[in-house]
Amino acid sequence: MRTLCSSTLIGEFFIIGFAGLVAMKDPGLSMTTVWTVSGVAMFLCLVLCGLVTRPGGVALGWALQIGLVASGFVVPMMFFLGVVFAALWWASVHYGRKVDEAKARFAAQAESSTPDAA
Repeated sequence: MRTLCSSTLIGEFFIIGFAGLVAMKDPGLSMTTVWTVSGVAMFLCLVLCGLVTRPGGVALGWALQIGLVASGFVVPMMFFLGVVFAALWWASVHYGRKVDEAKARFAAQAESSTPDAA
């Protein structure tokens, strides 16, 4: 699960950075505000790469997805990209867990079929 989720988060890292560049063109937003919000979100993406398998890591990832969709109020294209990345996040978590379960079953099978060396 870690690999799939981390790949999604790294993709989001870049999308958030590009959305920050687009948001800078809004005359109602200061550059400080844009880069503070974007920087915190980008930092959270990187931190979550390491925390995704820890308790609460997936929940924090979902919070990030909600924030990404909500950023569409500032950069309208983010509504679409936020939904796309939320779907990718769901798929990463869902299929990542299935892969982890399959690996654990395979490891248990391999261990049980290995004769004990006495």
